[in-house]
Amino acid sequence: MLAKTSATAYETIYAVVCQIPPGHVATYGQVAALAGLAGKPRLVGYALFRLAGPLEAVPWHRVVNARGEVSYAQVRNGSDYLQRSLLEEEGIIFEPSGRLSLAQYRWQPDPEGFFCQPIAANGEIETR
Repeated sequence: MLAKTSATAYETIYAVVCQIPPGHVATYGQVAALAGLAGKPRLVGYALFRLAGPLEAVPWHRVVNARGEVSYAQVRNGSDYLQRSLLEEEGIIFEPSGRLSLAQYRWQPDPEGFFCQPIAANGEIETR
């Protein structure tokens, strides 16, 4: 396991998020656990908020809260509404309550084939 400096932790989070396939989502807590950062879902949120570079480099929009909702906040400057739109473009359907079905759309990675290589915020694979 990698030492979790903040930069390395963010890179590991990005590596996990890059594996979420279109039409699926993961929760902040799920991404944290897969990145070896169990119990730190807020760190996932901070990492995704700090993304730079092309939006498609890291599919940040595929991470939702534990209730299956987009986390709306003024500080997101409209990226919360963009997130929902991008998910809908991938075929994800939201209920009238604003939730999506985690039972239907949650990504379940194969534990045997799951590999996490750190990736920079701009989408470039880190070599160490």
